Amino acid sequence: MRVAILADIHGNADALAAVLRDARAQGAGRLIVNGDVVNRGPDSVQVLQTLLDRDDVTFTLGNHDDLLRLWQARSDVLPPEWFPDPFWGATAWSADQLDAAGLLHVPADWPMTLTLREPGLPLVQVAHGTADHYRESLSDRTPAERVQALRRAPDGGEYGVLIASHIHRPVNAVIDGTWVVNTGSVGSPATGDPRAQYLLLEPTPHGWQVTPRAVPYDRSGVLGRFASSGLLGMGLSAEIFRQEVITARSLYTPYWAWTEQDALPRTQATWDAFLSTLDARTAG
Repeated sequence: MRVAILADIHGNADALAAVLRDARAQGAGRLIVNGDVVNRGPDSVQVLQTLLDRDDVTFTLGNHDDLLRLWQARSDVLPPEWFPDPFWGATAWSADQLDAAGLLHVPADWPMTLTLREPGLPLVQVAHGTADHYRESLSDRTPAERVQALRRAPDGGEYGVLIASHIHRPVNAVIDGTWVVNTGSVGSPATGDPRAQYLLLEPTPHGWQVTPRAVPYDRSGVLGRFASSGLLGMGLSAEIFRQEVITARSLYTPYWAWTEQDALPRTQATWDAFLSTLDARTAG
């Protein structure tokens, strides 16, 4: 069976709809949603409900799916200084939306990993990050010794294919004999290409076949809903998330790292300063 593996939808209903149409046209008979269904975008409730209404979907847990539950519970897993910080207003808003819809705790039962088995073919592991942590990046830059550790299966066997998401860019690489694949992002790519990204996985007599897909869609709807939903009024992080959809670039993570490095507050002033450093680097 041809399987569509998609992830990092991040509350973007229009991107998800485009991918679901494309996956159907490509003959996918099963969907694996590899985490980060919700948060960042304005459509977390709609996106999650759309997927739950289908009978061909299997989920793994992503860090944002878990974050919203942890946020609403004021979990001590999260730094306590985050809760009163207005920078986190978009996260609080998304958690409230899901809670009101009765969907906040749905991801509690999602596993960290899935294993795909096909007679005669290498084992495939699917995880949002890695089996050890959903925030661990897996890509063509992952050291060979780390890939060696990750390919060990709990039953003593080995995975021949590791499929991850989380980094918002597609990857198709062989590292020390292990095939490392990344789905890219449906709702917020970080490649400069705004098309919604996912992949098709199919067993063949010659081995697994991986086909990356990039699907165009009209972004005007989701960009408008950042404002019309009320999300954009929830603080700076919402504006950053919107800019990531516009630019198809990673902005939130490097901005966070930049403020951490110099112990700066996350405010409009530091965001403007950060953008000026990006402009200077681009010009250079």
